Order: sequence, then structure tokens, then C-alpha cells
Amino acid sequence: MSVSIALFTGDLRLHDNPSLRGASGSADQVVPLFVVDHAIRDTGFPTPNRAAFLAGCLADLDARLRRTGARLAVRTGDVTEQVREVAAEAGAEQVHIAAGVSGYAQRREERLRRALESDGRLLVVHEAVVTAVAPGAVTPQGKDHYAVFTPYFRRWAEQGVRAPLPAPRRIPGARVRYGSLPSPSSLAAGTPSPTLPEGGETAARRRLGRWLDGPLEGYADGHDDLPGDLTSRLSPYLHFGCLSAAELVHRALALGGAGADAFVRQLAWRDFHHQVLAARPAAAHRDYRTRGDRWRADADEIDAWRAGRTGYPIVDAAMRQLRQEGWMHNRARLLAASFLTKTLYADWRTGARHFQELLVDADVANNQLNWQWAAGTGTDTRPNRVLNPLTQAQRFDPDGSYVRRYVPELAGIPGSAVHRPWRLPAAERAALEYPEPIVDLDVAAARFRRARGLDD
Repeated sequence: MSVSIALFTGDLRLHDNPSLRGASGSADQVVPLFVVDHAIRDTGFPTPNRAAFLAGCLADLDARLRRTGARLAVRTGDVTEQVREVAAEAGAEQVHIAAGVSGYAQRREERLRRALESDGRLLVVHEAVVTAVAPGAVTPQGKDHYAVFTPYFRRWAEQGVRAPLPAPRRIPGARVRYGSLPSPSSLAAGTPSPTLPEGGETAARRRLGRWLDGPLEGYADGHDDLPGDLTSRLSPYLHFGCLSAAELVHRALALGGAGADAFVRQLAWRDFHHQVLAARPAAAHRDYRTRGDRWRADADEIDAWRAGRTGYPIVDAAMRQLRQEGWMHNRARLLAASFLTKTLYADWRTGARHFQELLVDADVANNQLNWQWAAGTGTDTRPNRVLNPLTQAQRFDPDGSYVRRYVPELAGIPGSAVHRPWRLPAAERAALEYPEPIVDLDVAAARFRRARGLDD
């Protein structure tokens, strides 16, 4: 009987999984395989939050595979070596994998291809499933990527999104040594955030169903509302491949309306960043568009920002939400990033590393390039805009509910007064155990303008 391997990477799901479908259609039996990659582990990417979420994803994937007649085989080590060993053990003729987007994923594919060919086996690479539209599928004439979102989005919408595949009902499993599912502690040391979302395709589809049934309708008007939180919170599931971006586009557009259109536009933003990074891999660590910045490195200010102790409640609420949930509201991310890079004038890489440490959904494309956008070194067409935390708070958290949710020291302050606690009477202010602002906004804005040469 013929055997194929379905190698899971960033596609930890059964629905809309071309490589799993390809493996099932090419052989009598299939070995679903996941390798805990030492190369990725050694980069520091597996943090306590992502380790806990990944462990949940793999446990759920195994449970769903068992209902089809297969099981998830798990190995740890070098991907090429482990795949070769499993292929030899199972007698597999083919290994199926989704195309990679990152430079590392592309190098991994090439190593696998060469190794398998030397063993007389075939690597079959299927369309990338990290995005709705593959990086490189939409390009301007004479260039390898779009540097501005709006023209990219027009072409993206014209391109269309492939139809998602249904989940296979039956996957005959082959006999191999399956190994043990990893625990969070085996993937990364440390304690995860206390209110992490549950990992896995089952939880993802449950959350997706609830969101499509109601909140999506109000997304266009409410996606920036901090206390209302009409965001989908699906980003962790997209990052780990528990959900397909292509499926989300189709299901949202099938419902129609302004909310669906706004949500699909956000999915296109996600694709936009991936196509930028695919064309410019160095943007993960270097300025996409340098501004000649000489970033400040005030350790006390950066520590206060990380801890949610800047004295600006809206910024502190954002940073504490991140630590508590391993997730942050999209508007809060912009506020926190603008405050670090433009108000404190600290290097965007400092913020990107901190987000990378705590965010469950932190992938290189969206984390790094969103930070560059906020810092004005990326694709933003208004690179010197500064988001004032006080005016932003008044607009997106007018009654202070978001701040009071995450900054308990300020829970007793009514209404919008919570955004300016320094204006309280001295006795009330002294009893708050909340810090004074670490920087004057006007002084910081003038400093930033001088640094960027805007006053010349």
C-alpha cells in the first residue's frame, strides 16, 4: 500500500488544507506529521504564551485527526532529519507541505527537497495557506511588490480568492511511531498569561461562528471601539493556521454588508504585509524606509512602557491587556506603538521584541511591519503622524471603560476623568498608587519633530 506524509507547519487544521488533501489523494495511507523544529525553538520564538497555545492546537489537531481514522505523529529536532526518518519508517513515497512565505520556510523546503530526492522520494509543495492571496500573486508592473496598500487592495480584490477545501471525512492512517504530544512546558519555560485564548481548530471555528452570527455586522463602525471590542479576536487562529484566511474572506463576503467589507479589508492588510516581507525579508529587522533616526534608549521609560506604568492610562491599559491576555486590541496596538516610537522616540525593534514575547498572534510579517508602520519607517504614507494618547482616549474610550477594565488603580474614577488622573485633587491623586506621566506630550512632540527634521 502506498503512503504519503502530510507535514503540518503553519496550517494546523483539517478544513481548507491543500497539503493534507494532496497527501490523502496521492496514497492509500497518510502520516500526518508535525515536527517541533529545533531551529525555530532556538530563535526564542516559542514563548510561554505561544507554547501554551501551540500545545492546545496540536492536541486538538490530533483529536480531530483521530475521528477520521488517522493520528498526528510528533517528532522533535531538525525538520529534514525527522521527516526523512518518518518517511523511511512508513515507506512513504511523497511528502506534502504548504509553500512557505518566510525566508526560513523557503530554505526549509529546499533542504527537504534535496534530502528527499537523494532518498528517492518526492516533496510536493502546495499553495501557501498563510494568506488569502499568495505573496507575489499580485504585483505592480515592473516591480516585485506593492509598497502602498490602497493600490494593492484594488488589485487584491480583482484577483479573487481561491475556493476553500472541505475537511476530509476519512484519512486512513499508516503505522508509525507516533510520539507524544508536547506539553507547554516542553516547548518553552515560563508561565503563560492568565487569560490566554484556547488553542485549536475546534475553538477557532466556534469563535468564528459566534462572530459571524452577530458582531461582524457592526465591525465597520465599531472595530476601533476599545471597550466595545467588536474585533473578531481570530488573529491567533490565523497565525497558527487553525483557520484559513481564504475561508474567512468567502464566509464574510457571503454575508455581505459594511461590516463584512471592512473585515475583508483587514484580511487584505494582513496579506499586504506578507507580500512586502516576502519581497524584502530584511524588513523584519531593518527600516523599510530609513528616516535617519537616532533612537533614544531611556531604560527607565522603556521599562515603564512595558509594565503599563507610563502615567497615561490608555497606554497602560493596552500594555496590561497584552500581559494579561497575550492579545491586544488593534487600536490599542497603534496607541502603544506610537507612544513608544514617537512620544518616547525609542527604537521600534524594542517594541516589536516585547510584542513578540507576549502576543500569541505575533508573526514576523504583521508584527514587524505594523511596528514599522507606527514608527514611520515602513509603508505609512504619513510617516510623521503622532497619535496623541489623550485625544485618542477621548475618541475611542470616551467613558473610560477600557482603562478601568485593565488598570484597577483607576477603577473608582468616574467617566472620562480617568484619562487625566493628574487633574484630581491632591489627596485623591496621592491615594491612587498610580504614577505621574513619565513624559510631557508637548515636549515629546517637539523632540520628535526636531529628530525628524520637521522644523527646519
